[in-house]
Amino acid sequence: MEQEVYSFEPADNGAGPMWCSGSTCLVRARDEVFASGLETLKDQPPLNNCRWTLWHARATTWERLQSDPEGRTREPCPMVVFSDDGRFLLSANPTLNADGKRGGGPARPGLLMFSVTKAAAPAVRVLPEWSGRPAFTEHSYRSFAADGPNHELILFQNLGDTHAEWTFRGSDGGWTTHGQLHWPTDTNQTTQPVIRVCYPDVALVDQAVYFAGVSDIIEPNPEWRAFKKQLTGRDWDYDFRRLFFTWSEDITGGGFHEWIELASRDRTCGWITPGDLWVDGDDAVHIVWTERALDERLREKFFPDEKQRYELNYAQLRDGEVQLRQTLVFAEEGKGNEIPGLARFQVTPDGRLFVFYYVSGTDTSGQALSENRLIELRPDGTSSPPMKVPLKYPLTSFFTASTRAGCLPSKTLDLLGTRAGKSDTISYARIRLW
Repeated sequence: MEQEVYSFEPADNGAGPMWCSGSTCLVRARDEVFASGLETLKDQPPLNNCRWTLWHARATTWERLQSDPEGRTREPCPMVVFSDDGRFLLSANPTLNADGKRGGGPARPGLLMFSVTKAAAPAVRVLPEWSGRPAFTEHSYRSFAADGPNHELILFQNLGDTHAEWTFRGSDGGWTTHGQLHWPTDTNQTTQPVIRVCYPDVALVDQAVYFAGVSDIIEPNPEWRAFKKQLTGRDWDYDFRRLFFTWSEDITGGGFHEWIELASRDRTCGWITPGDLWVDGDDAVHIVWTERALDERLREKFFPDEKQRYELNYAQLRDGEVQLRQTLVFAEEGKGNEIPGLARFQVTPDGRLFVFYYVSGTDTSGQALSENRLIELRPDGTSSPPMKVPLKYPLTSFFTASTRAGCLPSKTLDLLGTRAGKSDTISYARIRLW
């Protein structure tokens, strides 16, 4: 199945419908599929010039059930679900500025709880409890994850450039634990030693929390920053080139381990994009991400002998130790141009693990390439050959009905995202894995 869900107009506020990429705006519960959307309010100035919308998949189309009747916000609103009892929740971050003036300002994060059987009814509002009174703003960079079978959830929300506030809701509905996750430090980075971590993939499993995200700081290399300013005219440019991981065996104890740097493209000003994270029944942590070796705008001046390379990478960790690391797909200058893009996991009820990803560039005959592919990761550490998924409209950026959002493992792969060549429309695809 391939369907268009809704179209949107750019809000020009730095965010968009896919901006909360580490979480998801798509959930499946009791054979029903729901999605949250983002609508631009034409009569409101940035930054808080959007509102959430709620959509329900029907047999041949999508129905818009409701939209935020009160609040204005900047970012999309991720979702989680408790599949067995039919509750699903949406994370909102409405502004507290009532005057509608241009700019951001303070915000108050909250949750909206819906029922599968009465999804068009007004939501039950749930206010998270935090440590103290954090001064949240419209730039939340929030992450929302759930342990669906245990009816527990966790919410992270960034506070400035130093840390993320987090709060945990137990199965009894109480906010039992909350605290701060402080960002990693790097004394070699003299201009910005605190490395803000954003767009993380977060999993909550039996009160253990796993967190993998990418560095997101203003260009720390003074020479590169000056050169980039000549190109863009801006004083800022962000790095996105170091992948960090941390975890807590028991979040009710409140502590996280020291940060681990899983990957880096810092030497040649490259790029890393987090893909997905899954924790299996033996507590092994599976992580997938993409890398680009270098920023070609800087190559001639700073590293003229380096070759461009794109990789889809996979790692398996246990107790913070990397047990397996593989490059699943790569394209290298002079050797191939089938470029891997965003990747997500799909877990089946019998424990099989697949990677669904996008590929662009050109094929071996030089023809333009734009398609989605699937790889199975086997328990013995090997992987299957890539298989093309015959979508009529390939998805370039997408969410899944993820187990990290409380969705159950499934042979049905649900996807919500943007199609190649149609970035102003959010589309849905459903694929059955046999």
